[in-house]
Amino acid sequence: MDLQQRINAFTKLGAFLSQFTTKGIDKKASIEANDLFFDGFKHQIKLAKEHNGWFTEKNIFYSLESWSKILTYSTINDWTKKYNFNINSPKTIAIIMAGNIPLVGFHDFLSVLISGHQVLVKQSSNDKHLLPFLAKYLEIIEPEFKGKITFTEQKLENFDAVIATGSDNTARYFEYYFKDKPSIIRKNRNSIAVLSGNETKEELEFLSEDIFRYYGLGCRNVSKLFVPKGYNFDAFFEAVYKWHPIINESKYANNYDYNKAVYLMSEFDMLENGFLMIKEDTSSASPIATLFYEYYENIEVLRAQLATEKDNIQCIVSNGFSSKEVAFGETQKPQLWEYADNIDTVDFLLKT
Repeated sequence: MDLQQRINAFTKLGAFLSQFTTKGIDKKASIEANDLFFDGFKHQIKLAKEHNGWFTEKNIFYSLESWSKILTYSTINDWTKKYNFNINSPKTIAIIMAGNIPLVGFHDFLSVLISGHQVLVKQSSNDKHLLPFLAKYLEIIEPEFKGKITFTEQKLENFDAVIATGSDNTARYFEYYFKDKPSIIRKNRNSIAVLSGNETKEELEFLSEDIFRYYGLGCRNVSKLFVPKGYNFDAFFEAVYKWHPIINESKYANNYDYNKAVYLMSEFDMLENGFLMIKEDTSSASPIATLFYEYYENIEVLRAQLATEKDNIQCIVSNGFSSKEVAFGETQKPQLWEYADNIDTVDFLLKT
């Protein structure tokens, strides 16, 4: 199977996913193998929702819609054209996936297959319904994928390299266990936003998407703000208020109530608006329903500080602060060439 076949297959998968959007489900007659897979995928979405309370229909559809917009022929072609895919001997690449947001491991899955390797997937128990079904779709529209995609719940065996994502604690285990294999080991990372105080209402509304999408569970979700000394949070609270219905969702509300009780009992100073608490804190990883913030006085000093913390930061959301910043509202819309931890996965795979 050549690269063109692989690109065509994932383009067709993107077209299949385009039927499932945040605006609803729309079955299209032009989608290849749709009669075989459309109703079955609806059922897998239902199972994913029932299995994981954080995987609401809204968040699942957001993920599917995002991937459908990226998996186009032109985008995949633009991504792959800078690489040399002449692999002489395809390898078996193991992927240990996280399960914090729907299809969070899909980019690694795509990267392995687009590189011409075979993939051995160990999924998180929190996200085990969607990807195996999409893999079967790929095998039907491109039969040469058959035998190249394996899912396992057992101990990983017979692989040549590994991509593993987990917490800082599990990363230490991964580093020891896979010390004799080429590997990418991903640890905890968080995303931050740097505000100047001159943001427009629209920018702050976009920022709320970076904060609340997927309940803040992703490494690309903003969990901390850096604000100038004396910053007034009134405009921020007004801009994020459109997300207030989130407090009606039980798992989020339970976390909000619990964390609020902890802060009150500990007599921590905080601000809150009924669905979000903001607390001054030097940590980057904030609990669900909480956003940490830290004041700064000198922008250059802040740049130097964040440069020393770059290995713990996934995204910096700002306007004019950094050459590598992400625009407000864009953290959950990475392009194919924007790699987790800034490690070029495809380059790693082609050199393995």
